Amino acid sequence: MKKLLIISILFLLIAGCKKNLTSLNEDPKNPSSVPSYALFTNAQHTLSNTLTSSSVNLNIFRLIVQYWTETTYTDESNYDLQTRQIPRGVWNALYRDVLRDFQEAKKLIPTDVKNSVTQVLDPGKQKNEIAIVDIMEVYTWYYLVTTFGNIPYSEALNIEKPFPKYDDQKAIFVDLIKRLDADIPALNTANESFGDADVIYGGDPTAWKKFAASFKLKIGMTLADADPALSKTTVEAAVATGVFTSNADNAEYGYLTGPPNTNPIWVDLVQSGRKDFVGTKTIIDPLKTLNDPRLPYYFTTVNETNAAYLGATPGASSNYSSFSKPSGSALVKGSIGRITNADFPSLLLSYDEVEFFLAEAVERGYNVGGTAATHYNNAITASIQYWTGSAASAAAYLAQPAVNYATAAGTYKQKIGTQKYFALYNRGWDEWIEQRRLDQPAIVAPSSALTAYPVRLTYNVDEQNINTTNYNAAATAIGTDKVTTKLFWDVF
Repeated sequence: MKKLLIISILFLLIAGCKKNLTSLNEDPKNPSSVPSYALFTNAQHTLSNTLTSSSVNLNIFRLIVQYWTETTYTDESNYDLQTRQIPRGVWNALYRDVLRDFQEAKKLIPTDVKNSVTQVLDPGKQKNEIAIVDIMEVYTWYYLVTTFGNIPYSEALNIEKPFPKYDDQKAIFVDLIKRLDADIPALNTANESFGDADVIYGGDPTAWKKFAASFKLKIGMTLADADPALSKTTVEAAVATGVFTSNADNAEYGYLTGPPNTNPIWVDLVQSGRKDFVGTKTIIDPLKTLNDPRLPYYFTTVNETNAAYLGATPGASSNYSSFSKPSGSALVKGSIGRITNADFPSLLLSYDEVEFFLAEAVERGYNVGGTAATHYNNAITASIQYWTGSAASAAAYLAQPAVNYATAAGTYKQKIGTQKYFALYNRGWDEWIEQRRLDQPAIVAPSSALTAYPVRLTYNVDEQNINTTNYNAAATAIGTDKVTTKLFWDVF
């Protein structure tokens, strides 16, 4: 009996040791499995940061379209895209850090999404969430294809395809539209969704349906010069589904007042204490001429003793203290803090943008309702109210002959393109797309620029070195891998 007791005790000790030793292989800070919600939220966060950042290592589009220029080290303002490997930064951020997380979230949703009350697998909720993730993927792909042209798409993010082929850029556009056409009816407003894990819309299927239709409108208008027929049917279908109708519909990613989830511009300009950027005369001069009420929300005066707004020459070395800066109370006392506030949200899609597209659609003969002037007025009013909160200042601005749609100079592309340039301030990437599409306003490359005005980014250098065969085929297909090679939708 005593012998059996000793054997039993030894068995229990051994079993306990095995359990304890096994637990040593588990890292509580790096779990082997991650819930879909964590991946989805992280992808939203990274996407928003990538589109909003002012880092010269990643997002230099405010410099390309000449909203800002650098003060001392002017490489990026002069279109040097290679010193800091900007194409690699954009490529990796969207493929590796955003699309990969969205893809993994979509895979996990069917097995880990449960009803918030019953805690059993909820097919309706899962269907909504899969549709929302897909909409976010479509949104991300749009920025890749409008930035580079032909890109890995159908074979991308596939572990079995380490050297993915590059898909034709127009074929990608067509597929993105088809995906939205499937996602929109898949959203059921009677079912739940992500809830608080969705930082943009709190998991509201109704809001996501409107977002998807509005983004479909955007894709359709991007095709307007390249494929008018497809553009027309896409835009009209989007409008029939229901697009944004007020600033309340805006797709915003909200930041917090303290790290680590803060506005990346605050991180780049305020927390860092850096003085790298000033405004340019390209945007400040016309804003001054038109008495634009958004000017003090966009830029500071020169300094606390000089109340003038003064823009620097793009690409030139500019003394920080001699020119207007991106507006924010942390930079110049008395200025109206907006984009440099820690909790200032990122805009992914906005009502004013939708109304500008509708104004253009009317001019192109699309059946979207209303007049070009009405949509144009709605767009400008929405932008001014978003920034200033004042409807009266918007009305006064629109009353000026140089702004009024009936009397402003130029073609509809010039009128819409110029005002969209003002409205998309703080969304340099989107303005770069629109400027290439509309060719308005005309932007002249700095005299010291390394290249002409970039109309695309060159491919990631890693692709050139590792996925060489497919890279060479893609470069040949689009013409050549240069920043001056126009993409298929950039017709004129």
